[in-house]
Amino acid sequence: MNAVPGGALTPVDTACGLIWGDVPRISGTETADLLSARGRILARDVQSGMDVPPFANSAMDGYAVRASDVQAAPVCLPVNCRITAGQIGGVLPTGEAARIFTGAALPEGADAIAIQENCRAGEGQVTVLKPVAPGEHVRVAGDAVRAGDLLFRAGHRLQPQDIGTLASTGLSRATVRRKLRVALLPTGNELAAPGKPLLPGQIYNSNYFALASLLQNMPVTVENQGIADDDFETTRQVLLDAAAGADCIITTGGVSVGEEDHVRAAVESAGELRLWKLAIKPGKPLAYGKVGQTAFFGLPGNPVSAFITCCLIVRPALFRMMGAEAAAPAGYRLPAGFSSPRSGDRQEYLRVAIEVDAEGKEKVRPFDNQSSGAGSSLSQSSGLFVVPPHTTVEPGDRLVFIPWSELLA
Repeated sequence: MNAVPGGALTPVDTACGLIWGDVPRISGTETADLLSARGRILARDVQSGMDVPPFANSAMDGYAVRASDVQAAPVCLPVNCRITAGQIGGVLPTGEAARIFTGAALPEGADAIAIQENCRAGEGQVTVLKPVAPGEHVRVAGDAVRAGDLLFRAGHRLQPQDIGTLASTGLSRATVRRKLRVALLPTGNELAAPGKPLLPGQIYNSNYFALASLLQNMPVTVENQGIADDDFETTRQVLLDAAAGADCIITTGGVSVGEEDHVRAAVESAGELRLWKLAIKPGKPLAYGKVGQTAFFGLPGNPVSAFITCCLIVRPALFRMMGAEAAAPAGYRLPAGFSSPRSGDRQEYLRVAIEVDAEGKEKVRPFDNQSSGAGSSLSQSSGLFVVPPHTTVEPGDRLVFIPWSELLA
């Protein structure tokens, strides 16, 4: 993998494939209890050690019967017992029924449930009004999961529903990849910490807070490296210090071509730059490389550029470092509610809102201000509308829309 300083812009898909295939993988693991395992990356395959459910049980309130006893319905049967969830009944004799409730284990001999809506209860007996087939309204043992089934492969990111699946098989803990250590380093003399008065020429350091919050949705530990001044030696030393304790370094600002942009040169001095400048709008100056053996991402300083490139490119790469499959965020096609002239050489990610017309049909409209410095548009938009290079957009054209929920969860 080679950097292309001063060369052609790298297409987004190409850059993602190169970066995701190149980032180093961490190997450390730890054991997490289920209530703290959401969002973590499994370090090994997980198989079920039991059937779920572990016994045949009723899917409905009604009467457990032998299906052969009620084929000539209506049939009156004596009720020999009452079984609630958590109880075990005895053997069901031929020609009898057992009152049963949802989730309760079927008594031995029963093979079907006559639901209570199709029964008429009497004193010590029940009239089954309709015949039932063997297995009707019965959840057999192993209906959801069988012992030995592969539940999840190593690299799977555990979601809340997965936690429930693990718990249903009796597991209380999971072996997961350790959390990734990410050093977050905004650069620039103009940056001030929120809560402090601004001096002339300063702006508040919003990038750190936006990106740290984004990373906190992942199994990541964010290390605050402070703000690096616009100075080559200072930047180089901060990068080296960060590399000593982090798996990945993410900077914002300083990767363009200005006289005060020192990050790129500092990375080349302390490590190597492997990729620089993408065919993406916003976010062209993105850089990727290594400081020592530590992965490095240099994001643009403009807040929109930094946030979008982190969502689209860096976030999947961090999951890859933890052993998960890196994949482009999923989107779906929506019609444009606007027109725009032919785009240039870069793939554009427009901040858009979804509108619903009088007929209930969705369409997207971009915000008028698509400046990479207008960070508030990230909050006001529904997601990103992807315009490929050299593309003219007309009303009704269906292009890929990526909701924020796909990029942030």
